[in-house]
Amino acid sequence: MLLAVAAAPLAVACTTEPPAPPPPDPLSALAAQARTDAALARTLTTVPAASEIAKARETHAALLQAEVDRERPPLSSTAPPVPTTPPTPPDPVAALRTALDGAVREASAAVASLPSHRAGLVGSVAAGCASLREVLA
Repeated sequence: MLLAVAAAPLAVACTTEPPAPPPPDPLSALAAQARTDAALARTLTTVPAASEIAKARETHAALLQAEVDRERPPLSSTAPPVPTTPPTPPDPVAALRTALDGAVREASAAVASLPSHRAGLVGSVAAGCASLREVLA
């Protein structure tokens, strides 16, 4: 009888549900979008500023991914997938403008819910995207 009473807490401990995984890091989506924007900018070979925009968005992606990895270290050492070259839209310059506008909106919306050290990074990305958008205007 004493053994059954002592084993009961162990049985309960072994049958409890594992904790739910944390929600996705909001910076992951911003990093993925930056990689996609950089790939789109690289396709604009006739736009002089496109290579600089691609470099800036690649830097945004790297910085955002580094923060994601710092906050939640990856389980493996594999890097995030590099986006394939997107199909060229009918008006690629307009598509890049739209993508940069979206990046500004998404990053600006995320700032309010982030801790200050992350908000500074995301706010800088939003400002950078707004500047890049003006380069294309």
